[in-house]
Amino acid sequence: MNNPLAFGRILLLSTALMSPAALLAQAAAPAPADQPADRSSADKGEEQVEISTLGAPSARDIVVTGRRQQNVVRATPQVVSVLSSADIARTGDGDIAGALQRVTGLSVVGNGFVYVRGLGDRYSLALLNGSPLPSPEPLKRVVPLDLFPTSILASSLVQKSYSANYPGEFGGGVINLTTKAIPTETFLSIGGSIAGDSETTGNLGYTYYGSDYDWFGFDDGTRDIPKGLKSAIRNSGTTPIVQGATYSAQDLQGFAASLNNADTALLQRNRNIPANFSADLTGGTSFDTDSGRVGVLAAFGYSNSWRTRDVLQQSSIDPDLAGIPQTQFQTVITDNHVTVNGLLGLGAEVNDHKFRWTNLFIRDTVKQGRLSAGYNRSVEDQDATLPPSLLKQNTYWFERQLIDTQGVAELRFDKLSIDLRGTYANSQRESPYERSFSYNYSPVVGDYVNNLTSAGQSADIAFSDLNEDVYAGSADIGYTLDGALKGTLTAGYAYNKTKRSSERYQFQFFRPTGALNQGVAQERPDFLLSDYNIYTYNIQLRDVSGAEGSRAYDADLVIHAGYGQAEIELGDGLRIQGGVRYEDAKQTVTPDAGSGTNISKSYFLPALTLTYNFNDDMQVRIAGSKTVARPQFRELARQIYQDFESDRQFTGNPFLTDSKLTNAEARWEWYFDRNQRLSLAGFYKKIDNPIEASAFFAGGGVLRTGFANAPEAQLYGAEIEAEKHFPLDGLGGEFFASKRLVMIANYTWTKSKLKVDDSIVIGPDLSPVAANTLFRDGAPLTGQSDHIANLQLSFEDTERLSQITMLLNYASDRVTNRGPIQGTLRQPDIVEKPGFRLDLVGRQGFKLLGTDMELKLEARNLTGTPYKEFQKTGSNTIYLNRYKVGRSFSLGLTANF
Repeated sequence: MNNPLAFGRILLLSTALMSPAALLAQAAAPAPADQPADRSSADKGEEQVEISTLGAPSARDIVVTGRRQQNVVRATPQVVSVLSSADIARTGDGDIAGALQRVTGLSVVGNGFVYVRGLGDRYSLALLNGSPLPSPEPLKRVVPLDLFPTSILASSLVQKSYSANYPGEFGGGVINLTTKAIPTETFLSIGGSIAGDSETTGNLGYTYYGSDYDWFGFDDGTRDIPKGLKSAIRNSGTTPIVQGATYSAQDLQGFAASLNNADTALLQRNRNIPANFSADLTGGTSFDTDSGRVGVLAAFGYSNSWRTRDVLQQSSIDPDLAGIPQTQFQTVITDNHVTVNGLLGLGAEVNDHKFRWTNLFIRDTVKQGRLSAGYNRSVEDQDATLPPSLLKQNTYWFERQLIDTQGVAELRFDKLSIDLRGTYANSQRESPYERSFSYNYSPVVGDYVNNLTSAGQSADIAFSDLNEDVYAGSADIGYTLDGALKGTLTAGYAYNKTKRSSERYQFQFFRPTGALNQGVAQERPDFLLSDYNIYTYNIQLRDVSGAEGSRAYDADLVIHAGYGQAEIELGDGLRIQGGVRYEDAKQTVTPDAGSGTNISKSYFLPALTLTYNFNDDMQVRIAGSKTVARPQFRELARQIYQDFESDRQFTGNPFLTDSKLTNAEARWEWYFDRNQRLSLAGFYKKIDNPIEASAFFAGGGVLRTGFANAPEAQLYGAEIEAEKHFPLDGLGGEFFASKRLVMIANYTWTKSKLKVDDSIVIGPDLSPVAANTLFRDGAPLTGQSDHIANLQLSFEDTERLSQITMLLNYASDRVTNRGPIQGTLRQPDIVEKPGFRLDLVGRQGFKLLGTDMELKLEARNLTGTPYKEFQKTGSNTIYLNRYKVGRSFSLGLTANF
């Protein structure tokens, strides 16, 4: 067979008989013992990528021989991007969110939420080993991916075109994380790192004591709600805990005095914030049995990091942003971020069958101290001759926890294959002792005072608790056709039940008989709320939980789904994959007060992809589908949440409806060498009833974020991606004999626009409003950057571990919130400016006392790009958040036994 074109088509025919999952499973075959996947040589294309995802693969045992390019990205019928363990290691990112922002068309926003092609995180779907994950973050339905350290992951797959085997909530793409399973040989890896950044380490920050175990990310009980107050909360229902027939003044004084005081209320200066450090331990082994192989893998990780932000925060109620801002504060925020994670995985290969049991634990905690100085014109105008009129302090504790256990059985019976998956996951998010104090400057006494009564003088405490359970199971069956009609047929059923309960109780310290005297009002927060003052001056705890929205809500989402899908070889080099998914979903949110939500809808969701291999190393794809995006629980629940990243409060809208998407894509791909490629794609999406984050002014001129459905949106764009390896042996000399330069570059251009008219929608403040008043016709979708570009240049050794990688990332301005409206006047949208970011990562392997060691050096944000979130009209600019982002440096060492 001398015709290379014919040879390529025969190879395509052999792989066309395999479903996407089969191709991925083929790539996941264990590496030979003499070819460890962690070696640098794996980067040459020899690494076996381990992926576990939805859809029963073909039962047929197909051996592809002589193929010059056995590339998973090329062979799958859908548009996918795959990050292998070598790809992740090259970027040096500590969590998968950081690594994913290097993928074409992806950007990471806020606290680890991935945006695909400019569509917000609500349009992304995250899976772990093909099973759904709950989110421990009440502001998001999708799990924040910065929770997943790269050390426990074998790969990450991003699929940007829809196929019927995946859940129908598919907008920008699906992100499937695969944990490590059966190791090829016994190993033990111990690593650690130390890091710091120019804006935080060794500089001034604010923190508080908290509890003895805060350094480990756990509270020792200091922040538990006192028994008496907890009992009152449980028995109160929707009745506020205030003085009256049920509770006396003495009861409310007792509740106030029972709260932990100094440990949680006393904010302290730390003029030498410590360095960051982390440690991880991973080990595994496997052994042969009479019928196969059994393996176990365990991992543990711990990190403790600090970040200080000196933030300018402004807001304006003027539509033109003219004049003096309504509020302006300079706020210093210090976060102590602690993550503890553990993984225990058991795997077995019995004949042709594979079994996987994965157990994952992640606990992510942020201890935050904030001090603000500035003014709020709703309280009083700022006198330029005096110190800032308001001084505010906050002490927070945000803990997020995820526990996930899942089992996977991949059964192979000649032409028939069956995949069974089951999972139970629990996520929690607790924020106890959200404490805030506000002092007002008094020219009379020449000091800041807090009498607990006057405007700008207050003390509050809140307790938030969220619990979410996910039960999911799926069964997929596949059958191989190898007669006159060649291809695969697959079908499956999936069940998903998500159940959430959330509550937030907020209390004010107040004095019903009038303001405190000036002497007491000048005391610092822990003295101000001392037991002596509480009982001497009749300071009580008053329940204000229901003043804005609901105190608690329960939410459920139940989905029954079934699909059928076929992948057929139509002719010489031409194949088609088509299917349809049926989903019946019921979503309810039941608050303790106010309007609830009950959405019950069914959808048929078709998907079709046509692939034509018109040359040995080139192919084109055309794909079309319909999908859906449901409102998230937090978008529906009328409950206040404090977001520690944006430092804003969020609340929901119970009148939101589902969004429906029509998706289309065309793509040309050229695979000119092993693991080297050039691709060019165009895409289009039409979204009916997209949900947009919208800002609005609450009481006292406080800016909040809510949500509303826009009538329609369109998104279109193009992306180009290239990977090229340049051997350097031609430069001569022994040094360059095994060296190469790896270039990975991608660029995505996206445009989106809202299409609105004068139809009535329910705004974020629950008021009816004309759509063209709340939204501007032609405005871009929130979260969408016109330009996203990534460049990786890596100088590396192909024979041993030695890499230096430069990573350049750019994302253009994107809208975070629709601008608030006042009557018929609309403010400009709130925009953030990510800008350029330059990172350098170096990895070097060496031997020490016969042990394989890896040294890693990282330099991040060398451009010193600041963070800016702003509103602008003409020459007027208001900064909602503006602060410097430090240049960070880290040194890590890992021993592999």
